[in-house]
Amino acid sequence: MKIRNTLLAGAAIAALALPGMAQAGDLAGTVSDATDTIALRSAQVRIVEIDRVTATERDGSFLFADVPAGDYTLEISYVGAETVRRAITVPATGTVRAEIAMTGFGDDEILVVGQVANLSSALSRKKEADGVSDVLTRDAIGQFPDQNVAESLRRLPGINVLNDQGEGRFVSVRGLSPDLVSSSLNGVRLPSPEADIRAVALDVVSSDIIESIEVKKSLTPDMDADTIGASVEIETTSAFDRKTRLLTAKVEGSYNDYAGEISPKGSLDFATRIGENFGISGGVSYYRRTFETDNIEADGWEEDDGVIYAEDLEYRDYDVERERISATLGLDLRAGDSTELYARGVYSQFDDQESRRRLIFDLGDAIVTGAGRTVGYSDTDPDPDEDAAITVERDVKDRFESQKIRSLVFGGESDWGDWFANYSASWAKSSERENGSLDPIAFEREYEEEGFGVALDFADPRIPLYSVTDPTSDFTDPGAYALNDIEFVALSDAQDEEWAAKFDLGRRFAADNGEFTVQVGFKGRWRDKTYDANVEFYENDAMTLNDALGEGQTYRLTGIGPVAGFTEGSDFFRANFGDFELQEIDSAFDSAVEDFAVAEDIMAGYLLGRWESADLRVVYGLRYEHTDNTLVGNNVLLVEEDGTLPDGSIAADDTVLVSPVSIDKNYDHWLPSLNLRYEPQTDLVLRAGFYRSIVRPSPFQQAPHFAVEEADDGERSGEFGNPALLPTEAWNFDAAAEYYMSATGALHASVFYKSLDNFIVDVNTDVAGSFRGIAFDEATIARNGDEADIFGIELGFSQAFSGTLDGVVVQANYTFTDADGTVTTLASEGPRSIPLPATAKHTANFSVGYDKGPIDIRLSGTYRDKYLDELSDTSDLDRYVDDHFQLDLSAKYRVTDSVQLFYEWVNINNAKYFAYNRFGGGRNLYQYEEYNWTMKGGVRVTF
Repeated sequence: MKIRNTLLAGAAIAALALPGMAQAGDLAGTVSDATDTIALRSAQVRIVEIDRVTATERDGSFLFADVPAGDYTLEISYVGAETVRRAITVPATGTVRAEIAMTGFGDDEILVVGQVANLSSALSRKKEADGVSDVLTRDAIGQFPDQNVAESLRRLPGINVLNDQGEGRFVSVRGLSPDLVSSSLNGVRLPSPEADIRAVALDVVSSDIIESIEVKKSLTPDMDADTIGASVEIETTSAFDRKTRLLTAKVEGSYNDYAGEISPKGSLDFATRIGENFGISGGVSYYRRTFETDNIEADGWEEDDGVIYAEDLEYRDYDVERERISATLGLDLRAGDSTELYARGVYSQFDDQESRRRLIFDLGDAIVTGAGRTVGYSDTDPDPDEDAAITVERDVKDRFESQKIRSLVFGGESDWGDWFANYSASWAKSSERENGSLDPIAFEREYEEEGFGVALDFADPRIPLYSVTDPTSDFTDPGAYALNDIEFVALSDAQDEEWAAKFDLGRRFAADNGEFTVQVGFKGRWRDKTYDANVEFYENDAMTLNDALGEGQTYRLTGIGPVAGFTEGSDFFRANFGDFELQEIDSAFDSAVEDFAVAEDIMAGYLLGRWESADLRVVYGLRYEHTDNTLVGNNVLLVEEDGTLPDGSIAADDTVLVSPVSIDKNYDHWLPSLNLRYEPQTDLVLRAGFYRSIVRPSPFQQAPHFAVEEADDGERSGEFGNPALLPTEAWNFDAAAEYYMSATGALHASVFYKSLDNFIVDVNTDVAGSFRGIAFDEATIARNGDEADIFGIELGFSQAFSGTLDGVVVQANYTFTDADGTVTTLASEGPRSIPLPATAKHTANFSVGYDKGPIDIRLSGTYRDKYLDELSDTSDLDRYVDDHFQLDLSAKYRVTDSVQLFYEWVNINNAKYFAYNRFGGGRNLYQYEEYNWTMKGGVRVTF
């Protein structure tokens, strides 16, 4: 409270102490490249005599209000360009304009495309930012062979991308879980399409429609406070970004070595002004990618007489087709000299057709022997009074899933000199829908005391190979595998929708050696997230694998046949639907356990003070956020036959009881922040930032869904949502030094520290107890953990060389993150220290390019250290993901000024995915997969 009062008082006193100046005019203008093609954003504009400084907006404009009448020198600087000085006379009243064109590198123009121009733009925005940040610009994104926004971001310092099927999906910043990273599109917070997480999988958004991405690692009071890792801010094109028309078409094809098929991709982007005051911009991108993944997964790791073995082993053959359609449309209007209005809409759709065939060994009831790295499993017990068994399952998944992200924002900016305002209203909706999928169709053959055996060779721990002993010859006979059941997803529907409105109002006060600004703002966000599932289980004693056979496997690691076809099982099910029997109890239970609805309303306000002179910028203030939640879920109890019902009676049959639950809660947060930027000389910037931020629990974690299953022996196991979860809170500190070289290049170093409270973890317990009055014998419950501390260092270097190395462009960065927390995974085990999930201690990126004349080529590498992925009951069974290093190549050749050919080679070194545990002191397989390389080629035409 004391901090809050101090900040409020300071801002109020400063506002009263700095009256506007008499006999003063306004100085306005724009900055562009010498060809008048593109507006230069974040160029620094300085009035030398009175030491007032500002940075240009995205349309290249700048404004100084209340400049005393007189003669001045205007100084404009931009990374990589020659500093421009212009004499200017400000009248006693009215506005004088200055149109500035900049040149660089001894030539007559600044390049507007290519590696050098992209580097200049990114470094200029980084240099002029209020806090610690990193930027990727439009053409820089195109310099790398990245397939989506997530993959583009991994080129920046401190970014770790979590992959799915070899493709980047979720973004982790500075060693924090993706749930602690926020994302916005054109200023609109992106809701998550997926039901059980808050993080947004950025593979939904195509990189082709993006103008720039800025990762803000420190917060100011006018920003939403719901991030701890960083705020990822994505912008699409504005018609005012450029001085001339933009029309670009791109056509390409890609070829994956495993799939052996060419996948098409195309995009069209445009921006044009209709007159001086109205513009329209937009783009559309289409990409259909066909690829394959070879996967092995193991679980149930045990030790017996020194033999380390897995009880479950799966060989998985994935054949995937992913289709992306992204489109954007923007309108920009200058409504008079003081106001700009805009409307921007974005639509992205990500369709995923996945076919997965599995060979599964269920070895939990087998007799286990071992010698060296070979483990033997037998279905025959030497004790005649005991039985052993091995179950072999072959199944197929035929799943189609569609994710969509839609956003629409209307807003504007008004600048009346002393006063200014920003305002917007927005809508965003994300969804994930699946209906009609069969996931999976499972067939099995159980061997019991038949002389069946399996031998697993773990010589390569990533790829254990099997051999079988089968006196019955049933192992390869599809007719021997009877249908276990079909899981039919009649509906899986996740909806996440948010409406928002904000208004900011500010007042500038001119001083002799700088400018002070007071700003206030208000924002409301109204979010509703729901999930509705309808799952049906079917059985048919007459169906066997013979009825679902296809052409054969596309798996390369070992033989897994006979395998089902991609759609043959689904076709048989639909054609013979009347022969299948619905399993009502299982269907009712699974259809109710995860249904929920969560309303999250956030009302926020802030007060901000800003002092800026040529060498010092201070941004400080206080933000307040109030959160209201309405949490709705189901208490689902499955009582098996002869179990005890809640009224004390005995169940005559299996029984599912569903009770709706609704809970309201609210909480408040006061969130101070302070950011300092000091520029002791024109090529050196020093920064420090201190702020408090929060991340609310995900809707799924806090929704009151209580799924409890009671066996006939009375044992109860369950999974609980926890409405009592508190938001994760963090105090954050950043310090950075940035040195900008005379040419296009920079060195930067930063340190950061974060102290987290109420970190959320899923806790597994096998100690009997109760939760919210519901008894259990074992359960999984999301709880607030103890404190966590994060310390890290970021280093970066970038340089576009001249002279002997003219045309060579080098970029490299490295991040060290030490992130430890304390959690309780079992009630009987007590607290233990862990690295925070998704924390990679070492991450690094480099690229070496050549950009001269018609040739533009770049070799890029990205490295991520191992990280903790999931917590288990004990530390030696925790899931870790192995380190990852990937090489990519992109090459472009400009045939004419408007035609460019390009070639890309992704994952040159066939980087693989490996997840493991450390049980028994080794690295034991949880998951391994490989995808091999992809090549792309095409043409880009600029009209």
